[in-house]
Amino acid sequence: MNLDAYLERIGYDGPVAPTTDALQAIAFKHATTIPFENLAPFLGLSVDLSPDALERKLVSQRRGGYCFEHNLLLWQALTAIGFDVSGLAARVLWNGPDDRITPRSHMLLRIAGEEGALLVDVGFGGMTPTGVLALRADVEQSTPHEPFRLIQRDGDWWMQAKVGEGWPTLYRFDLQRQHPVDYEAPNHYLSTNPVSHFTSGLTVARPVPGGRHALRNRELAFHPLDGASERRTLRDVDEMLDVLDGTFGIEPPDVPQLRPRLATLFTG
Repeated sequence: MNLDAYLERIGYDGPVAPTTDALQAIAFKHATTIPFENLAPFLGLSVDLSPDALERKLVSQRRGGYCFEHNLLLWQALTAIGFDVSGLAARVLWNGPDDRITPRSHMLLRIAGEEGALLVDVGFGGMTPTGVLALRADVEQSTPHEPFRLIQRDGDWWMQAKVGEGWPTLYRFDLQRQHPVDYEAPNHYLSTNPVSHFTSGLTVARPVPGGRHALRNRELAFHPLDGASERRTLRDVDEMLDVLDGTFGIEPPDVPQLRPRLATLFTG
């Protein structure tokens, strides 16, 4: 990949070496620069996970993506730097009961660190971890945003975030190594199936220093780390396009269905 272009895209100008400090800085810069967004499946466009397509979309075209796109792009970059990276698959449990059995529809990265295995995930939407986590159970770990922790249960690892006084679960995963081809089938399902929330609604998110921006259909919110959330309802497509550009840094694709599809969010 064009590593220099990627590092320029995320605004990273530190040492380019396979160290934990560099990993921490790159993960933070990626998460706070490249937004989470599902415009492609929402507009009926294909989601191409090939390395060239990911670099073109997320780096050159000033777009974002969802978990497979974010974490596969980061995998490419970290490998180019010299990190030992492997992929993992997870079952999303966010906003639902912990005893659900959901499909393996999420990905995250495992990195061989200087003092043990590390986890990075720059593609979990409104709760994307903005820091690197040690693969260690029952330890509260700080990030530039919320604290996170990992617990072990039923032979799996469970990723949890501290929200208020609680510890809701984001997802559960095991350590079976995944390859890029393993993400093709869930990517196709999530980006084309009419019951997928990625095809039926719009989700955009971007953490920034001090808080998190989130857009779900026409409802825009900012969640500061140390205060009450701010919310408002967008009025029309023009305002939404302004928010996508100004708040999230997204240049939407120039396709004829863009405005008509976004307009469906303001009807009914």
